[in-house]
Amino acid sequence: MSLTRDLVRLIRAKPVTDGDLQWAAFFVLDTLACALGALKSEPARMLKAVAPPDASDVARRAFYLGGLAHILEMDDLHRDSVVHPGSIVIPAAWAMADERDLGGVAFLKAILAGYEACCRVGMAVGKTHYRIWHNTSTCGPFGSAMAAAELIGLSEDQCVWALGNAGTQSSGLWEFLASGAMSKHLHTARGAESGVLAALLAAQGFTGPDRILEGDKGFFAGLCADPIPEAILADPARPWELTRTSIKPWPCCRHTHPAIDAAIELHGKLAGAAVKSVHIGAYRAALDVCDRPRPNDPYSAKFSLQHCVAIALWDGLVVQDSFNADGRQRAAAGRDKVALALSPAIDEAYPAAWGVELAVETTDGRKLTAARREAKGDPENQLSAGELSAKARQLLADGGMAEAALERLVSDIGALVHDRPVRSLGLFRSERETAGLARRA
Repeated sequence: MSLTRDLVRLIRAKPVTDGDLQWAAFFVLDTLACALGALKSEPARMLKAVAPPDASDVARRAFYLGGLAHILEMDDLHRDSVVHPGSIVIPAAWAMADERDLGGVAFLKAILAGYEACCRVGMAVGKTHYRIWHNTSTCGPFGSAMAAAELIGLSEDQCVWALGNAGTQSSGLWEFLASGAMSKHLHTARGAESGVLAALLAAQGFTGPDRILEGDKGFFAGLCADPIPEAILADPARPWELTRTSIKPWPCCRHTHPAIDAAIELHGKLAGAAVKSVHIGAYRAALDVCDRPRPNDPYSAKFSLQHCVAIALWDGLVVQDSFNADGRQRAAAGRDKVALALSPAIDEAYPAAWGVELAVETTDGRKLTAARREAKGDPENQLSAGELSAKARQLLADGGMAEAALERLVSDIGALVHDRPVRSLGLFRSERETAGLARRA
């Protein structure tokens, strides 16, 4: 017996309710909106040049959509595992279901299974893993492989092989942050593609290691200094991990979101007063990834606690334009007033809670404070259906989708719970309609 086999059995034994399917459809809408909203970006152009969305290669199409989904930094985030599951699992499931003309219910069930696999692996890697490795990229292939395996009906042995060969493809380093390189989009693109390849190979009888996680030369041994193997199978009866995943309201690194949430609160209390100093108490991972006092490009600004808090205090909101040259210039003076420090209490609660302590002193002597244990969009503080719909529609419009096509896509995604065919979404079927998207098959 192996952890991988036990994980497959755990996932396949979990009951799926109508409510679970509805949640999965919400995450499909969010992920596809994040992906299609990025179509006008330069990274999207590059991805399309290398992996055209109308390619006959199903794994390459998963690669393309997976890369798109992570460009805007608005895709979902599972806190306990520090994984963005949607940008890897949903592209893989879509590519496979679209290729095989499968119904919406099977598609949504596969997504639930995929989230479960990558999030449970992510919860087992330990805190140290994240210092070097990008959890989404290393743990994501387990999720894309699991989702693809469910859609093509792999046996238990075949599914274990698929997860084994997904794990041996795990990769993704944080070094890109030093120069603001585009590698993070490649992480989700390859994560989606790797799982599809692993599942398709397993269907042909291509074997993979049973003990890819706990083996002497396996995933934990190679990539994890302080693994928590028991987390893989812990509390099997708890709700699906997808329902415990956060949806982002702001287009930047999720580690900045608790501080943004607190800063927006304090913006309303400043009443126009000038800021003398800002102190942020955060957890170690947030400091490791988001301590960037002088970001020089939009992507680096999205990973800057200093910038995100300064612009939120100044404007009272954070949008895509908050990170452009004008936004960075307006926030420059405020960024210089921001000091970061490790908060032992906040760090102790991470990753179960992604919190922050924020203190602002004004030039007129007032001291304002705000704290968060969770941010807007977390399961305890969910976006409403209206807020999620508004986010999706705005992203789709930003990506160039016409209103009629936009409304049709939103409606068709909602109908997946009634087993509407995945092909009805019409993704990438025609270059003649709104960037080649949302045309009915």
